[in-house]
Amino acid sequence: MALPLPEAAAALAALATLLLVLVCVIAHVTAIKMPTLHRHEEEKFFVNAEGRKESVPSIHDPPTKELSVVVPSYNEEDRLPLMMDEALDYLEKRQKRDPSFTYEVIVVDDGSKDQTTKVAMKYCKKYGSDKVRVLSLVKNRGKGGAVRMGVFSSRGKKILMADADGATKFADIEKVEEGLKNLQPWPNQMAISCGSRAHLEKDSIAKRSYFRTLLMYGFHFLVWFLCVKEIRDTQCGFKLLTREAASRTFSTLHIERWAFDVELLYIAQCLRIPIAEVAVNWTEIEEFSAHLLRPPLEHPLFLRCDVLSDL
Repeated sequence: MALPLPEAAAALAALATLLLVLVCVIAHVTAIKMPTLHRHEEEKFFVNAEGRKESVPSIHDPPTKELSVVVPSYNEEDRLPLMMDEALDYLEKRQKRDPSFTYEVIVVDDGSKDQTTKVAMKYCKKYGSDKVRVLSLVKNRGKGGAVRMGVFSSRGKKILMADADGATKFADIEKVEEGLKNLQPWPNQMAISCGSRAHLEKDSIAKRSYFRTLLMYGFHFLVWFLCVKEIRDTQCGFKLLTREAASRTFSTLHIERWAFDVELLYIAQCLRIPIAEVAVNWTEIEEFSAHLLRPPLEHPLFLRCDVLSDL
């Protein structure tokens, strides 16, 4: 016999509450205060344009570039060239206009099974390893892990995360730079500016399947309810961080795969790092990932602010 509607709704609400409490308890018990970054011996070096190994720099070293662009790449031999051509064309023109502007692009090959490293090395040889570097990871870490390896090997005063698919127009870096500038004065030299696709939501919904739209709204609600309330689009892969903000947030990051952006912004929120959200041009790349079905218990998004405040 079916339960009356009010009783059924109450039962579902009670079950949801119980599951939420269970998730929080397990995440709290299993979370560690500070994650450890393991770098394989082969990952402590990069191959320069002449084919020789050089030691990678450290995020803790003084910056020597104005901008570092970190491009996480997994099996991106086909899409990477378009993104690199657009990015390097913009960066080279900007440097010609302003010789004081210096940059580097760090392509992090996240254990690809295709020719991603070979494709990226062509740009290293063309522009030189002072401008383009390729970090090849021994095994796949996930997008968050790849970005963190690139960030920890960067030399820039500001560090930009940019996806290898080129979904965001690279010239929009000027928009996120303006967003970062508007946050000044930066407390402890820390600030983050996030590219956002929130203004495109209505158009994207019209093009998506009902299932993807349902997943999107469900994910947005969970992020808003449990983690980050002030940023509408946490997942856009176009984010600009000051060097100090990148060092503090990525040093505390636990998640290395899908949804690492949420934890990154949650950490920033707990550390009271100012965050700007800036609309950017974006083209949807059709791709459905099984990561969307990953159980929430694998994503320790429930870090305690009192733990982070001790860092």
